[in-house]
Amino acid sequence: MKKRAVVLGSVAAAVAMAGTALAAPPAPGTPHAAHAPRHAPLAWKTCAIKEHPTLQCASLKVPLDHHRPDGRQITLALSRVPHTAETSQGPLLVNPGGPGGSGLTMAAFVADALPDEVAARYDVIGFDPRGVGRSRPALNCRPGHFSPVRPATVPATPELERANLRRAEAFARACSSKYADILPFIDSVSTVQDMDAIRAALGADRINFFGYSYGSYLGALYGKLHPHRVRRMALDSLVDPTGVWYGNNLRQDHAFDVRHKALMAWIARHDATYGLGKDPERVEAAWHAMREAVAERPAGKKVGAAELEDTFIPGGYYNGYWPRLATAFAAYVNDGDHEPLVAAYESIGAVDAAGENSYSVYAAVQCRDARWPRDWRTWRADNARMHAKAPFSTWNNAWYNAPCAFWPTHHLTPPDVAESALPPVLLFQATDDPATPYDGALALHRKLRGSRLVVERGGGNHGVTLRGNACLDRHLTAYLTTGEVPTGGGEADAVCEAPPEPKPRGATARRALSHPWSTMGS
Repeated sequence: MKKRAVVLGSVAAAVAMAGTALAAPPAPGTPHAAHAPRHAPLAWKTCAIKEHPTLQCASLKVPLDHHRPDGRQITLALSRVPHTAETSQGPLLVNPGGPGGSGLTMAAFVADALPDEVAARYDVIGFDPRGVGRSRPALNCRPGHFSPVRPATVPATPELERANLRRAEAFARACSSKYADILPFIDSVSTVQDMDAIRAALGADRINFFGYSYGSYLGALYGKLHPHRVRRMALDSLVDPTGVWYGNNLRQDHAFDVRHKALMAWIARHDATYGLGKDPERVEAAWHAMREAVAERPAGKKVGAAELEDTFIPGGYYNGYWPRLATAFAAYVNDGDHEPLVAAYESIGAVDAAGENSYSVYAAVQCRDARWPRDWRTWRADNARMHAKAPFSTWNNAWYNAPCAFWPTHHLTPPDVAESALPPVLLFQATDDPATPYDGALALHRKLRGSRLVVERGGGNHGVTLRGNACLDRHLTAYLTTGEVPTGGGEADAVCEAPPEPKPRGATARRALSHPWSTMGS
């Protein structure tokens, strides 16, 4: 669910935003419908690039506070790949996850990745949620917050704990100083009301929705608040709605440790390539020794212990990173060569300005959505217990979320997403996904009565559809084409096998780290 979650499609383009429209009223029977203003048609303009010649852009004014629809307005940036078939199945609103993920380019990704005959019948609509990317205002609470080298995350000394607490408190203070008037309205329910404003501005009675990761939570919330506005809904990599958000993050820690061990075992199986040993436990011990070493002497004066974790955490989201991570690990341990590790950090783990924006919204949403402990002793005790069992990234995750202990806004109460009035919702989940663990997917499946669950057995990636698993994609395209859902019954309604693990890259790859790597963006 973090900003570091894998982005499923990237488009290297500057998307020009133009045109505005007034906010649309919520659906009849939803809060504040009587007070909502009328809306004007969206003014779509081309923002085509070479890879996506049909991409269009627009913007939409929505209330900052949906309880005051005539009050201050903010602007959402939208994108569209219009349908080309004679008949349309309406808008397909898409979201890549987050919180804080930009969705503008996802419209082009989904339109390209779906079979032509399926995409041709939808207007695929992307959007930057409030606070994100090209929506205005866009948040960046504390530029440079992730600049290297940060304090080591594991609080081995009181001073390390105090240093990380100072960073977390400084971030919360900076957000409050810059955005005190906005933070009370950066939350998931407000985003869902924005989604319904987009629906109304499109002139659609109902929408189709396709969301990954945190997008699955937005979809579930939308289905709860606007069930009769849903035509079809497909959700991939499913957030546990019962653990929002403190509990979910603790459960992630254990799952990411298991996934990290899977990477260590993969490296051990490919000892002939990486030379780190055939025993997974010894490989893992070497990784932890590397973390201790860079904590004392950062690699390239840039990669300390925190940055090392930032570099390897994306390997939990997507195993396509494993060969590069293993190569950098082996070069450091076997050859004393820091350059591949620094290069891997710069391309996989480092946070740029867009990442700072994403993290600012991530923190604002999660800290506002639900209750977090305000007593640091609770955090310390919970994370110390978890670190004893899951030492890979527990404290990295704790400090990532620690601004919530100091957040300036009062928390909301997450709605119960249980809903029986929806059409069948199609759910996708990999059994070993650490970002949204499998038990949470089952919890959402139970909450959405009539939903169908398609499981990728043995898969550990986060976001599994439209990424090369033909079995999963058949279920998705059948659903988007006709509404067909599997009817297998039991815990899962259909099971697809995971694709093979990545192949190692050999010595040639180790010497070629300056060349581009074919990996997904993070």
